[in-house]
Amino acid sequence: MERKRGLETGPEAGPEDGYPEVKRRSVLCAYFSTVAGCDVAVALRYLGNHAWDMERALNAYFEPGAAAAEVCPDLRSPETPPAPVPCVDLTSDDTAESSTCRSSTSENLQKEDGSVFSFITWNIDGLDLNNLLERAQGVWASLALYSPDVIFLQEVIPPYYSFLKKRARNYEIIRGNEEGYFTAIMLKKSRVKFKSQEIIRFPNTQMMRNLLCVNASVSGNELCLMTSHLESTRGHAKERLNQLKMVLKKIQEAPESATVIFAGDTNLRDHEVTKCGGLPSNISDVWELLGKPEHCQYTWDTQANSNLGIRAVSKHRFDRVFFRAAAEGGHIAPQSLDLLGVEKLDCGRFPSDHWGLLCTLDVIL
Repeated sequence: MERKRGLETGPEAGPEDGYPEVKRRSVLCAYFSTVAGCDVAVALRYLGNHAWDMERALNAYFEPGAAAAEVCPDLRSPETPPAPVPCVDLTSDDTAESSTCRSSTSENLQKEDGSVFSFITWNIDGLDLNNLLERAQGVWASLALYSPDVIFLQEVIPPYYSFLKKRARNYEIIRGNEEGYFTAIMLKKSRVKFKSQEIIRFPNTQMMRNLLCVNASVSGNELCLMTSHLESTRGHAKERLNQLKMVLKKIQEAPESATVIFAGDTNLRDHEVTKCGGLPSNISDVWELLGKPEHCQYTWDTQANSNLGIRAVSKHRFDRVFFRAAAEGGHIAPQSLDLLGVEKLDCGRFPSDHWGLLCTLDVIL
């Protein structure tokens, strides 16, 4: 979906939240087009003409009455079949096979060290269709370069999933949904053993958000892996904190024998975490645990990342990693954290409007 920089923000939005409001509307359009089976342009018009109220817009679309006709007299009649959803093909480039081969060769040459475990978490901004193929190739280049054991992704769309599935044949991909946009967890088949998965719905989300959980093991250590994309924008802070509480509760409920890693786009501001009482004593924020390294503090930085064209300087640590050690003695321990995707691609944009995070951990064998 093309970004509409000129869209007016809501009354609660300030300079630092200009981006979240734009993204919120992109999310609403994506959701509307998925539910209604219509073009995103139609979704944009219905939502815009109904004050971005999803329920009202959908009701007007499926049950157009006199009032709806007055507001949008030129929109489709009930007898007119819905327009097809736009298709973005990310699998047609002729570099797919060579990319896969390079990845496989790189991994074969890389000696897998059982004493090190690594993962990447990244909001890959699949909702921005501008330069999507080039940006997807940029994301894949980083994933193939570091060949992490686990990958946590947010804002994946079906074409992006197909793109990754075609290339990442050495990974098992578990999705948080199949339509619209969703999260995913990728497990390196040669290293991480998949056991089970669970999707926990956020009952009051307005943005198709949920919590994806995967139970697995590495080097004999039980893992409980989680990712989510918590509710966006300042105006949805209350729902975001409710979702955070559900995440923390799920972490606490995990078996004591398992190491729990949550990694995802939390959209959290520090004062919000303080407001809800902070993290439980047995759950660590990995960035804080590692001494708050400045080089990887901000994962959303409009001063350094120009993808959204926002002039106002806004820096946030939206992307976070929570860690709960196994009760039987800390067999896995975080060691480092670094940013990914910080170099512009040939198309003049970054792979995503978020920086990715690469985390390495020691495994005590």
